[in-house]
Amino acid sequence: MTTSYEVAVRAEATLGEGPTWDPATGRLLWLDILGSRLHGYDPSTGHRTVRVTDQHVGAAKPRAGGGLVLNLRDGVGLLDPDGSFRWLHHEPVPGRRANDAAVAPDGSLWAGTMRYDEAPGGGTLFRVTGDGSAQPVLDDVAVSNGTGWSPDGTLMYYIDSPTRRVDVFAYSADGRVSDRRTLVEIEDGAGFPDGLTVDADGCVWVALWDGGAVRRYTPAGELDRVLTLPTPRVTACAFGGADLTDLYITTARVGLESPHPVAGSLLVVPSAGKGLPQPAFAG
Repeated sequence: MTTSYEVAVRAEATLGEGPTWDPATGRLLWLDILGSRLHGYDPSTGHRTVRVTDQHVGAAKPRAGGGLVLNLRDGVGLLDPDGSFRWLHHEPVPGRRANDAAVAPDGSLWAGTMRYDEAPGGGTLFRVTGDGSAQPVLDDVAVSNGTGWSPDGTLMYYIDSPTRRVDVFAYSADGRVSDRRTLVEIEDGAGFPDGLTVDADGCVWVALWDGGAVRRYTPAGELDRVLTLPTPRVTACAFGGADLTDLYITTARVGLESPHPVAGSLLVVPSAGKGLPQPAFAG
């Protein structure tokens, strides 16, 4: 049975991704990676904005001082409140693009990359700080995707999609990870794990590419809830709204011969749970 959902923004995004709630502006940010578009949506008014980026954009996150940090094909850049752009870390690699990213408890950006051909080992997970320094954390990745932290900041969850796993690391205050282990392995036929978000109970919500669903797992890795959706390419999820109880879900149309009418739209499941306030990028 399909979950009761609403279409927040009807769109035809090629690769909708990266929903992020911006509390300073009261809007939901999301991307069309391959369409090179940064979308904004204010649920209180229905107002929508679209900004075209100069290259494929994998993630957009609020900055502590205003504006956004962008994970772009050729590196990480800053979008200032006046709309001006500048590179923070510029590292173009032929055949590689940006993908998902997340802001850690210390305000650093954990920015994922992948090759366009999705070759194993062609992607990296970087930790980028406000001064522009970039430290590789994982350098043997195929499709770097969902990243998130437990409510107490001691665990980091991470997805490299082709592995079909959600992994968990011990996370220290100095930005180091260790003790990698598997939290969840997605069974054959259920799709591939893509984006994730962590709620106030410490449960992990995982979007399933080619699985047409979002799943909630407990901190022990037990399946707790399934939200079934009518389009198969479900890419990411995040809590938004003033009280962080509405679950926003991005979807994609790429590669679908007969896409469902909502494929590529931003969906929302009202009152799905309780999200965590997300830190802003310290830069």
